[in-house]
Amino acid sequence: MRQGFLIDPRVLGVYVGVITGACRSAPGLVLPEAAQPVSQELVAEWVGSTIPAHSHLHRFKWLFVDERGSAGGRGSARVAPPDSLRFDAAGPFGSGAGSAVVVGQRAVWTDPPDAISKLIPNYPLMWAMFGVATPPQEGSVIRGLSQESVTTWEYAGLNDTVRYARTAGDPIQFFAEVRHAGELVGRAETTLKPDGTPLKARLTVPSAPAKLDLTFLSTAPATFAPDIWLPRTR
Repeated sequence: MRQGFLIDPRVLGVYVGVITGACRSAPGLVLPEAAQPVSQELVAEWVGSTIPAHSHLHRFKWLFVDERGSAGGRGSARVAPPDSLRFDAAGPFGSGAGSAVVVGQRAVWTDPPDAISKLIPNYPLMWAMFGVATPPQEGSVIRGLSQESVTTWEYAGLNDTVRYARTAGDPIQFFAEVRHAGELVGRAETTLKPDGTPLKARLTVPSAPAKLDLTFLSTAPATFAPDIWLPRTR
């Protein structure tokens, strides 16, 4: 079986990504040879262009597929800039419900404890599914390149490497890839409107292998009550 992303022709030069067979992976998101070290200020500008200016409520359908079968349902994400997110998802008739609050790359709480990890292996990949890039961790080596309609950048840490690519235009294509000790953790591809509203997202995890698709049903500005960030009451 061969799985792959639908690639925008404008990014063929910077992105090649397929999952071949059950576990073997091919080269994924790569930086152009012309990429150079970039300043913290410049990468902050690139990251900032992905962060919504106001709080939003996203509603979506989700479908998770792995070797054991598939599961799906509906969910919501409340995103408050710059880095707070409440995630709620459930299957038909509320089965398998899970919730979590994430700030940056840290879960404040999850209910049940594996509410995020059973679907998404990494916080930068989770944020990427909503079209948002995370800032680099302290001590990361940063490289990047902005050329015509494509901006690509990379954070290389002691163990983890995070790579992003974002195209301008209509629609916007946003790619993210995370590797740990050289091994591919996962890839995310998100399609967005020019104003940053997400339309659909796909996460592929080759080690499982597994795939998570989000189809966004609505996105609207919202104001959140303080208790929305508290755990669910049973």
